[in-house]
Amino acid sequence: MELSTNPKYQAPIIEKEEKVVSPWVEAWRSFRKNKLALVGTVIVLFFVILAIFAPFIAPEGMNDQKLTQALQSPSSEHWFGTDDFGRDVLSRVIYGARISLWVGTFSVVGSIVVGCLLGIIAGYYGKWADALISRVFDIMLAFPSILLAIAIVAVLGPSLKNALIAIAIINIPTFGRLIRSRVLSIKEEEYIVAAKAIGMSNARILFHHVLPNSLAPIIVQGTLAIATAIIECAALGFLGLGAEVPFPEWGKMLSDAKQFLIQAPWTMVFPGLAIMLTVLGFNLMGDGLRDALDPRMKS
Repeated sequence: MELSTNPKYQAPIIEKEEKVVSPWVEAWRSFRKNKLALVGTVIVLFFVILAIFAPFIAPEGMNDQKLTQALQSPSSEHWFGTDDFGRDVLSRVIYGARISLWVGTFSVVGSIVVGCLLGIIAGYYGKWADALISRVFDIMLAFPSILLAIAIVAVLGPSLKNALIAIAIINIPTFGRLIRSRVLSIKEEEYIVAAKAIGMSNARILFHHVLPNSLAPIIVQGTLAIATAIIECAALGFLGLGAEVPFPEWGKMLSDAKQFLIQAPWTMVFPGLAIMLTVLGFNLMGDGLRDALDPRMKS
C-alpha cells in the first residue's frame, strides 16, 4: 500500500475522548488552588487534632490547681501562664477546643437537619405549608440571633446543653430558607417532572433527587455557620449562660479572667486568640468551598 504524495492530502484526525470529571473532583481541584482556603483548613485541622488528643497533648489536667503558682506569667514551665487558681492556661485552652468545636459542630448539624426538613416541605409542597413555615422563619429572623439565644437559654436554664440547643434553634431559619429557595428552582427541572410522570413517590424524589442537588450550598453555609456558632457559644459562656464550672469553655475563661485584665492579661489573651483563629479558619475554609462549589464563581 502506497502513501499518497498529494500535498493536499491530510491524514485523518483522531479525536481523543474527553474524560468525564465528577463535579466534586473538579471542586476539590479548585479548592486546592485557593491558598487562603488551604490555610483555613490547616487551622481547623490543627484545632480538631487538639480537641481529639487533648489528654495526650495538654501538659496538665484542665482542672489541676496549684494555688502557690496563681497568676504566673508565661514561662518555660507554663507557656500560656496560669490563672487565679494556678491552673495551666495552655491546658485549659486545649481542652476548651473540645467544647467549642463540639457545640459548634453539633448545633449546626441539628440546624441543618431541622432546617432542611422544613425548607423541603415549604418549597416542594407550597401553599399553606409554605406560608406557615415561611412566616415562622420571618418571625425568628426578626430578632437578633444572640438575643434570641439568650432568651431561649434563660427559659431552659443556663447549661452547655441548653446553649447548644439555643444555637441550633436560632440557625434553623438560615438553612430552611436556603434549602427552600433551592427546592423551588429544582422542582421545575425536567428530570423532576419526568420522575413524577413515571409515578415516583414524593419522598423518593425529595431524598434521591432534590436533596443531593442542594448539598453544595448547604456545605458552604454549614462551614460558615460553625464559625458563627463558636462565637455565639463564647458569647453565652461570657454572659454566664453557657458552660458551667469547671468546664474550660473559651467564653467562660474570658469571663472569669476579665477582672485580671491589667494584672494578668495572658489569662484573656490566649482564649481570645483561640476563638479568633478557629473562627478565622472556618471562615477561610467556607469562602474557599463557596468559590469551588458555586458555578457562578468559576471563570
